[in-house]
Amino acid sequence: MWFARDRLIRFNHCDPAAIIFYPQYFVLFHELMEDWFNEALDTNYGEYIRSARLGVPAVRADCEFLSQSRLGDVVRFQLEPIRLGNSSLSFEGEAWGSDELRARARITVVQMSLDSRRAVPFDARLRANIARFVRRSE
Repeated sequence: MWFARDRLIRFNHCDPAAIIFYPQYFVLFHELMEDWFNEALDTNYGEYIRSARLGVPAVRADCEFLSQSRLGDVVRFQLEPIRLGNSSLSFEGEAWGSDELRARARITVVQMSLDSRRAVPFDARLRANIARFVRRSE
């Protein structure tokens, strides 16, 4: 099940040619993941970091840059979880503009304790909320 949000490509996303600077895709995919936590997983991302002292840093990221996104474009960013492990989560991300796939990513994050800096399992509530979105095998 895809989670999607539209993003306006702003000046701060772009290189001097007014084309999105490719590392910004990773920033925008991470922002989308934060929105997914807040809106779909019923987990306030800020509280998750500050109070629960947990984080989900990327441990692997692969991305294909297929077409340019430019300053002023509205791009639809979407993610779909594809694998839920004990403490890891892999998702596919896509960025679409004007019915054209601009970028495709596969990103794996690991839940970690901000105190111990070690991987920790997802709690039962968050795991159940994530599992509702994980792509089912066909």
